[in-house]
Amino acid sequence: EVVMSVRNMASIIARPHILLHSSSPSFKLNPSSSLFRYPKFPNSLPFNRRRAFCSVNSTSHHKSESISIVNDLLDYLNESWTHFHATAEAKRQLLAAGFHLLNENEEWNLKPGGRYFFTRNMSCLVAFAVGEKYDVGNGFYAIAAHTDSPCLKLKPKTASLKSSSYMMVNVQTYGGGLWHTWFDRDLSVAGRVILRRSDNSFVHKLVKVKRPILRIPTLAIHLDRTVNQDGFKPNLETHLLPLLSMKLEDTSSESKEKTAALSSKASHHPLLMQILSEELKCDVDDIVSIELNVCDTQPSCLGGANNEFIFSGRLDNLASSFCALRALVDSCESPGDLASEQAIRMVALFDNEEVGSDSAQGAGAPTMFQAMRRIVAGLANTYVGEGTFERTIRQSFLVSADMAHGVHPNFTEKHDEHHRPELQKGLVIKHNANQRYATSGITSFLFKEEFVVRNDMGCGSTIGPILASGVGIRTVDCGIAQLSMHSIREICGKEDIDIAYKHFKAFYQNFSSIDKLLTVDS
Repeated sequence: EVVMSVRNMASIIARPHILLHSSSPSFKLNPSSSLFRYPKFPNSLPFNRRRAFCSVNSTSHHKSESISIVNDLLDYLNESWTHFHATAEAKRQLLAAGFHLLNENEEWNLKPGGRYFFTRNMSCLVAFAVGEKYDVGNGFYAIAAHTDSPCLKLKPKTASLKSSSYMMVNVQTYGGGLWHTWFDRDLSVAGRVILRRSDNSFVHKLVKVKRPILRIPTLAIHLDRTVNQDGFKPNLETHLLPLLSMKLEDTSSESKEKTAALSSKASHHPLLMQILSEELKCDVDDIVSIELNVCDTQPSCLGGANNEFIFSGRLDNLASSFCALRALVDSCESPGDLASEQAIRMVALFDNEEVGSDSAQGAGAPTMFQAMRRIVAGLANTYVGEGTFERTIRQSFLVSADMAHGVHPNFTEKHDEHHRPELQKGLVIKHNANQRYATSGITSFLFKEEFVVRNDMGCGSTIGPILASGVGIRTVDCGIAQLSMHSIREICGKEDIDIAYKHFKAFYQNFSSIDKLLTVDS
């Protein structure tokens, strides 16, 4: 297996406006350097040295102060406890930026220069901006990421009666999480519910209980003396149940009969449903269905002695999602930004990547390519020539953005000795001979400096190969290096966020002209 990484930005795309990184380990990033000034980016000022330790609703910073998007990412992460909330927040930002909301069930009226988006299941989103010089048959320049992360999800019947004294919540694991990191954390629930309206219609609502109401306690070492020698190996079915509350004692016979009747019928603890109803400001009986994740209540924040790291849950892959979304919005925010664009800029945020992408809202569904076909047909008005969509795909380029494994300082042997991706050194390009990634020699020319993962170490996969193999679109797999992937709290470099954002923005702005310089099948 080979995995390729870019610690350097692609100078061929963003030429004088992208920072190139030295491969020397002694090289230091200097925030005051003129290299951090980008003439083509609005409000281009040096990075702000002052960072908040935590950001819950950081609205005091403005683009005029800094071109860094790190504080905005912290806000996005703190809003996006679940894939539903991540999509809803992306929707809010797109509407605020002037994008028009489309409905997949309705006819689309599109025009050159227009900016549009739609959601599916409120966990998948596709947004696009049409170049004013777009001609039918021209390509799409797309960045794809995913909104889901490994987590614990509440089972359809959450009320657990295993203990006579404790009210426990039945959960199931989603994705390949590091489940031991979920113990002894201040947890809560978030997700969506289906509510019955007064006219007997139904509506879905998002809910987030911000205070900690759940906890998975670790067994004390006095009762597990060999845990440090044998390892912590919890049974995911019996040891991973969160504690909600102590059971209330009521000695009256009437109360016991009522409790017994409720317990035999209720799928969820009445106390949990009461908490949800208070958050939603509705009656308990109005809640007809719930789809909830267990979430860590600790806010995302900056960390490290120099505030150089981001400590957060769900960095995989909300960091990539936000960088891609923000790059699209900022690449076409001014009236003239699309004036010379001949292609269509797109971002696609999918659900269910952590469990294989095989769902109606996952990358395995034809969501993005169905949208492309509709866009092409809509902009062609009445005439679509022979092979128009096929020609469009061949002229398109997809960046599959997913987080990458940075070299771990305590487990350096897990990486090839001569090829190690480091935090704060830029984007990583991924390559695998067995096609676990979609990068080819042609698509990787955008990036620089490769690294190789040890042949005896496996690697994950991304949505890249799924999308690339579906219709044959040119694809490169890349990502931001991080540590503690799939832990409840992950780590990435602060500067890598801004580098990824600027690289993605440069991709949207400059790829049309760059692509013309490369000839392969002629």
